[in-house]
Amino acid sequence: MNYSETLNYIHSVSNFFCKPGLERIGELCEKIGNPQNKLKFIHVAGTNGKGSFCAMTASILKEAGYKTGLYTSPYILEFNERIAVNGESISNEELCEITAIVKTAADTMVDKPTEFELITAVAFLYFYSVKCDVVVLECGLGGRYDATNIIEQALVSVITGISIDHTSFLGNSVEEIAGEKAGIIKNNGICLWCSNDEKAEKVIVKEAEQKNARIIKVDKSDLKVKTFSLSHTTFDYHCLTDVQIPLLGSFQPSNAANVISVVSVLRELGFEISDVDIKSGLLKTKWKARFEIISRKPLIIADGGHNPEGICAAVDSIKLYFGDKRVDVVTGVMKDKDYNMIADKISTVAENVFCITPDNPRALNAMEYAALFANKGINAFSFDDIDSAVKSAVKHSIENNTAVVCLGSLYMYKDVYYSVKNLKIGNI
Repeated sequence: MNYSETLNYIHSVSNFFCKPGLERIGELCEKIGNPQNKLKFIHVAGTNGKGSFCAMTASILKEAGYKTGLYTSPYILEFNERIAVNGESISNEELCEITAIVKTAADTMVDKPTEFELITAVAFLYFYSVKCDVVVLECGLGGRYDATNIIEQALVSVITGISIDHTSFLGNSVEEIAGEKAGIIKNNGICLWCSNDEKAEKVIVKEAEQKNARIIKVDKSDLKVKTFSLSHTTFDYHCLTDVQIPLLGSFQPSNAANVISVVSVLRELGFEISDVDIKSGLLKTKWKARFEIISRKPLIIADGGHNPEGICAAVDSIKLYFGDKRVDVVTGVMKDKDYNMIADKISTVAENVFCITPDNPRALNAMEYAALFANKGINAFSFDDIDSAVKSAVKHSIENNTAVVCLGSLYMYKDVYYSVKNLKIGNI
């Protein structure tokens, strides 16, 4: 298969109407030699913050000299981003080669693997083939029955936090969702718990006790943020001072503190990671669609916040950087999210709202979304396509010297990014 055929094959595999469980991914991995059992993992679950945590952790490990795999989802611009080693995405040729091997195995199965299971197996085989020292492995959805949880052991299982999301799959309460996330904790393993939600913590502690696992709660009492700017954030944490991160957002210092905490665990396990490696790795971290500036003149920011907690974090960041000055918002949302609450939050910072329908079957119609804002007294407009919405928002931004913030769905980031790029403005 060539690259196009490979992607067509991957995306042709269904993710729906499949019985939850690890049987399919287990059978598939066994057929390709169980590469996951020959790798070391940092396994990461959580409702929000997983991606930033994984990117920062992988960057630090790379700086420390370890050949580091990174598995994330969904991709932002190109599919290959999901599988990377030392910051470099898997090449088209390598993706084709590895996928062909996995396809041969999958074709022999009666109960065919889902798309995510297939991609996960490809990632495992690739990371093993290039001899990764360690892999930072992000859960796709949930934890207990997520395909990534086929791994037998993890150096450390990380749970970044719990909030209500994906209720049709994970449950309708914090406790139910926490139970699914806690499923990644391994027998006699180590779990890093990064949040302070008491209801979720009780569930996670109970799971750890049942599995005789050590649980470490991240203590952020001495996290001191010194500067927030639209170029970087500076903070002190424990013995590290003047740590700089390029990732923007009010939430990123907390994410970085979680990362520094996991480094402490890795050091206990024998990893040689210096303070210089930590600071350099954090400074070099790149991660798209998390309060990311994609143009500076006019100022355009893209954020993939798509659930209530993520939207709240994005709105807090807007207030942090812009104070009382309102911004123009380009937004689309999925109809299975709490879009009324999301609209409420966005309305506290928006001057004008440019609504779009993201390219996803689950998307809320732009006209229906715009009506929510109009009912709250916010100028709201609906558009048939992302390009038109972006052009209109940018025009208004230039004429009125306002910033544009694009948020509500990771699925619209790519189109927003290229719409801005095609306008030939700012610096991307």
